[in-house]
Amino acid sequence: MGVVGRFAPSPTGAMHLGNARTALLAWLHSRSLGGRHLLRFEDLDTGRVRDWAYDTTRRDLEWLGLDWDEETRQSERLEVYWDALARLETYPCTCTRREVQAAVQASAGAPHGEESVYPGTCREHTSHPGRPAALRWRVPAITVCATDSLSGLQLCQHLPSEVGDFVLQRSDGAFAYHLAVVVDDALMGVTDVVRGADLWTATPRQIALQQSLGYLTPRSLHVPLMTDFGGARLAKRAGAPPLMTYRERGDSPGQLLSSLALSLGWDVPEEVSAADLMPHWKAMRPPLINVSSTQT
Repeated sequence: MGVVGRFAPSPTGAMHLGNARTALLAWLHSRSLGGRHLLRFEDLDTGRVRDWAYDTTRRDLEWLGLDWDEETRQSERLEVYWDALARLETYPCTCTRREVQAAVQASAGAPHGEESVYPGTCREHTSHPGRPAALRWRVPAITVCATDSLSGLQLCQHLPSEVGDFVLQRSDGAFAYHLAVVVDDALMGVTDVVRGADLWTATPRQIALQQSLGYLTPRSLHVPLMTDFGGARLAKRAGAPPLMTYRERGDSPGQLLSSLALSLGWDVPEEVSAADLMPHWKAMRPPLINVSSTQT
């Protein structure tokens, strides 16, 4: 089967340089392997979506010379998420985030990692029956291991103790990221996922969903996040400069691509095309092997 890659932005605002660099690397990966490349708008959080962001994202990508073979929107695919949700064992949860944090802090088994683990307050019975309920997945008692195809790193997580029962559908009815991305990648035939390193720790739980739903697991390549001069991650919420600013004021896309390449340590001229960068991506990317994930 040929390679199928994707870039999956959230249309909650304009892309910034960090988004652009990830989009570039995802495109380089798909095209350098002669594969198809998809553009998927992850727009399930309707309260944060900005209608103008769809077209702005397309314009920014085209300006950089990044094309795609097919475009989809998650908001138009709700039926497939309902179908997947019905195949998983879930239960209603009415806990607020504040209540979850309080329960975690009060628990003798409070986690020592970066992410709080849901303590199972509603696992046996709903704690506040009158409230709108989210749906949590009753995770299987297994350890799932993921291997990153870019770094070679392996991450193993025991789902009940290190991940906990996580939300698949929010209390407002919106499907959660982890469910939607797993379903989309599977049904769209995605074989290779290039995304930011901030999503690396989510990979084992997504593999667990893939296995429970009978899906194949794509290769995952987690690329470094772009940071500002202070070392902080670029983010829309933090006011990172939008890519459209550079485009609309007439900057050279070739110079901006060169800057993105230089931020990765690549030795490139002052102006390049996206295609010019393929040899550098191939040198950065180790030989690909078939994805392997394990569970115990």
